[in-house]
Amino acid sequence: MANVWAIHSVGDSLVTYLRNSYNTFIDQNAPDDSSLPNPVPECRFSLLSSPAFDDMESALEGEHQLSLYLYRINVNEHLRNLRQGGEFPQKQVPLSLDLHYLMTVWSKSALAEQLIIAWAMRQMQATPVLDRSYLSAQANWGTEEMVQIIPAELTHEDMMRIWDALKPAYRLSFGYVARVVRIESDVSETGLPVVATQFGLGAANGAVDTVETRLGVLQ
Repeated sequence: MANVWAIHSVGDSLVTYLRNSYNTFIDQNAPDDSSLPNPVPECRFSLLSSPAFDDMESALEGEHQLSLYLYRINVNEHLRNLRQGGEFPQKQVPLSLDLHYLMTVWSKSALAEQLIIAWAMRQMQATPVLDRSYLSAQANWGTEEMVQIIPAELTHEDMMRIWDALKPAYRLSFGYVARVVRIESDVSETGLPVVATQFGLGAANGAVDTVETRLGVLQ
């Protein structure tokens, strides 16, 4: 499990992974003759907030960028009703989330746009699971924690609906889901609920003689 920084940690870690991997990709494709241009274009990588996404159209200025935008969060349907410790849990159930991302390439060059998205999709397929070694430390991830990254099942209509709600014109994009992101509860552990108990001292005619009824007789 992780703390409340977990959501940001996943997106930030994905962007860091892609950025570092792309720099290696550039170096691997550098021509032997240093006077020749590298066939792999430079690219910036960013995790966008909603306002920043709206401003991306005007922020291009000849650069090539790949952005990751968290457009939806939902509680994982399989873990929604999970209970720990049987019927009376002593611990609060962690919040289990699925994070839905839109990966978008921003470029005015068809070559750069298509090369970058192809490379990014290949990298995401090569690393479908982020373990603690990939995830940023701010969320205090558990030692065995892992987040699975899978392609989102977005239809053409789903994708258009997302872009209709956004300010910029459509850009080449692909969807991913990060699951399961488990956020631990901050509720302290407590004991089992206290239930009042009556101690039976005997029975007559099917009725139980209790401490409470005897005290009533003595009063």
